[in-house]
Amino acid sequence: MRPTKYINVATLMILVTILTFMYSCKDNAKQEKRPNIVFIMSDDHAYQAISAYNDRLIGTPNIDRIADEGMLFTNASVTNSICAPSRATILTGKHTHIHGKIDNVFPFDTTNVTFPQILKENGYQTAMFGKLHFGNNPKGFDEFKILPDQGDYYNPEFITNKGDTTIMGYVTDIITDLTLEWFENRREEEKPFMLFYLHKAPHREWFAAPRHYKDFTKKNFPEPASLFDDYKGRGTAAKEAEMNIRKHMTVSADNKIYPEIAKELGIEEPSEWGYNVFKSKYSRFTDEQKAEWDAVYGPINEDFKKRYPSMTDEDYMRWKYQRYMQDYLGCIAAVDENVGRLLNYLNENGLSENTIVVYTSDQGFYLGEHGWFDKRFIYDESFKTPLLVKWPEKIKAGTKSSVMVQNLDFAQTFLEAAGVEAPEDMQGESLMPLLEGHPEEWTREGVYYHYYEYPGFHMVKRHYGIVNEDFKLAHFYYDIDEWELYDRKKDPMEMNNVYNDPAYVDVVKELKGKLKELRVKYKDSKELDQYYIQKYKDRGIIKSD
Repeated sequence: MRPTKYINVATLMILVTILTFMYSCKDNAKQEKRPNIVFIMSDDHAYQAISAYNDRLIGTPNIDRIADEGMLFTNASVTNSICAPSRATILTGKHTHIHGKIDNVFPFDTTNVTFPQILKENGYQTAMFGKLHFGNNPKGFDEFKILPDQGDYYNPEFITNKGDTTIMGYVTDIITDLTLEWFENRREEEKPFMLFYLHKAPHREWFAAPRHYKDFTKKNFPEPASLFDDYKGRGTAAKEAEMNIRKHMTVSADNKIYPEIAKELGIEEPSEWGYNVFKSKYSRFTDEQKAEWDAVYGPINEDFKKRYPSMTDEDYMRWKYQRYMQDYLGCIAAVDENVGRLLNYLNENGLSENTIVVYTSDQGFYLGEHGWFDKRFIYDESFKTPLLVKWPEKIKAGTKSSVMVQNLDFAQTFLEAAGVEAPEDMQGESLMPLLEGHPEEWTREGVYYHYYEYPGFHMVKRHYGIVNEDFKLAHFYYDIDEWELYDRKKDPMEMNNVYNDPAYVDVVKELKGKLKELRVKYKDSKELDQYYIQKYKDRGIIKSD
């Protein structure tokens, strides 16, 4: 009997060893399981129009869920506040003067490696749906369905891996339908995924869905305190920018007044562009869509036709502001609903726990502050961008961070989260210490900004600058040589340039030194400034000396 006993003990020991090994492997696999990534980006979505930041204009309960379950960044910013350059920076982790996409026209240097390429090479399934805004064949994606250029709100066309197609309906709903259909039918469950879910809305010219414009056109929204800003406290750049709501917003394309009525009233538009855009967008409607549209916007047009002849400049500004907000915020309502659809899908299919969800915009946007619409400036409403991140396995719910982060940082953050080494030429910093609750490991104090598109649309002058939590220093150059300094704590609306105030002499000296260091760190220089100015001359945008 003794040999049998020894055989049983030995067998038992082997079984215990095998089981221990199996559970150990299972635990290690669980620990090493790489996160999914859902990157949600809208176009021109101002942080002021997200109720997690401020609920004075609109409630966005679904977008807010990301902040409630994760982290809200209050000082997130961009490196260059214009659409295509911002998107190229996100993909490459490099400043615009490095990847080459300094404006919406300049070509992207296709030798750049994007972080989706790296993730794909390291086992991630990758997909992109929505608005990319540059390039028809995004690098590093197994599948894509993207809008050509700016895309259309109604019955949009899409560029895909397998050819172009037109899909009937409203673009924000369609982008979500395409995304959820991919989840249902082509997601490979054995792989982690990296999804780009990119909305056209709320980009100009703000065509809301019928379910929203029927409601939002009846609303009245609070005016910003600086709606009638006279720019006395600022320099030449603010005074000469062409993005004033009353003067430069088109009454036809932007405010939805039929061209024939605007012309009948003798309204002087900045150009024929607004009339042509309205006609182009209106012509995309089906007969049913036109009937719905006319039923709501027809009475608005008739009311305007009666009121306009007696309107003062102030009346006209206020009317245009309300029309702007009604359509812009109506577009955001659809974005919020559809973000909710995606979040619900992740929850219902057991994907939320190990998925990083990011909500951001390609930059900020003016909602009447300083009398403006659009973006481009280093001033907060343009320079700052919404950033909300949730990742239940790592981020404590309901946290906030005020440190200076940028869209420059996304690429390295995602790569580190995936356990992949970032290329040395990327210029951002991984947000992982902040996400994991270790802000003491974050060393950056100030961020660098550079805007190039001048002369150009909206005529915002070229400038670069440094921004930290307390101050903002900007240098406007090329056709002027002016410096501006803003005390972000004492003057959050940025109404008074204190660059020449004796009380800020030491601040100016310190920030100029740090700005010089950042220019060196990010490989920007006067020589590059002149290089890109010469490129504008070569394109005939700037007349040669």
